[in-house]
Amino acid sequence: MPALRPRGCELFRLGGADAGSGDSIRMKPTLKPSRVTIRAPTRSDCGAFLRAVRRSRALHDSWVSPPSTPKAFTRYLERFSSDTNLSFLIIHRSAGDIVGVINVGNLVRGALQSAYLGYYSFLPHAGRGLMRDGMLLVLRHAFRKLKLHRLEANIQPGNLRSIALVRKCGFVREGFSRRYLKICGRWADHERWAILAEDFGK
Repeated sequence: MPALRPRGCELFRLGGADAGSGDSIRMKPTLKPSRVTIRAPTRSDCGAFLRAVRRSRALHDSWVSPPSTPKAFTRYLERFSSDTNLSFLIIHRSAGDIVGVINVGNLVRGALQSAYLGYYSFLPHAGRGLMRDGMLLVLRHAFRKLKLHRLEANIQPGNLRSIALVRKCGFVREGFSRRYLKICGRWADHERWAILAEDFGK
């Protein structure tokens, strides 16, 4: 998944690990006024969404296959219109462009209170910290509004930008899953990253 540092976001190191220990370091994000907003997608977003997908094909490459036709966009809206699958568009606050997408899927209540995250960004906004802004807003919504306990993101090991994003938002690497998901027609290994409600916004 190709995949967010808010303006003025401060990152702190937790625990006693040193900078070279990698997985044992958790970055603590502080949510400050954001350059983006988040909202659910609607049918009126179809044109802008598909244009963003077309100009971002090289970016998405073998990492993700977002909806690329009107029919696929309609299916996407239908899938993420339930209480267990939610989608958020990341919208540039001043330009109004769609910066990217963050999906909260397979939401389970009861004893788990957890969900999975999937996300991707669009050109020309990738690499500018805007997805990090959006991720922090989605995390705040998930933990404070939806009252979830845990969010998990599964990321291909070679997707270094995506790994950097979740790490800077406070996720911790919990493990490795072989041939976990079929991406672009092939089974791919994934790293398992997660964040708990108590990790966020302390």
